[in-house]
Amino acid sequence: MTTTDSDSDSDLVVPLSIPIVRSYERDDEDAVIELWRRTWQATYPAHDFAARVAWWRERWRTELVPMASVVVAELNAVILGFVTIDDSGYLDQIVVAPEAWGTPVATQLLDEAKRAAPTGIALHVNKDNARAIRFYERQGFSIGGEDVNPRSQSPVFMMCWRP
Repeated sequence: MTTTDSDSDSDLVVPLSIPIVRSYERDDEDAVIELWRRTWQATYPAHDFAARVAWWRERWRTELVPMASVVVAELNAVILGFVTIDDSGYLDQIVVAPEAWGTPVATQLLDEAKRAAPTGIALHVNKDNARAIRFYERQGFSIGGEDVNPRSQSPVFMMCWRP
């Protein structure tokens, strides 16, 4: 969304809202956990993600944050998304608020992951998450195999990006 400055003679177009991308901070935890819950609930409404919050918080604290680079996208002090990528180039999570689907937020976050892992990225995506698969393919990822998520037992694709 843009606006034109009508108080001047120029045709300056100024963006009204550009999310900033920054490193995760400990104070972001509650917002990130709630964003994870809301986003997964919107993606898979038949599942009860509220019941999984304690498990997710523990995984977040013990498996993801200590071992990965975490970047958030924020607009007006509201976190709209986050991405985690470890030193091996494995992207475990990219989560974007449902209200930000179709905006540049996911691309901004994935670009940060690509900067953190310039030799390549690997990830798993649920086979039934067509929206995410299309996004990854548009971003240059290809399907490199099939697997089963050891936690959910859901079938997944292994997807890879190489520069």
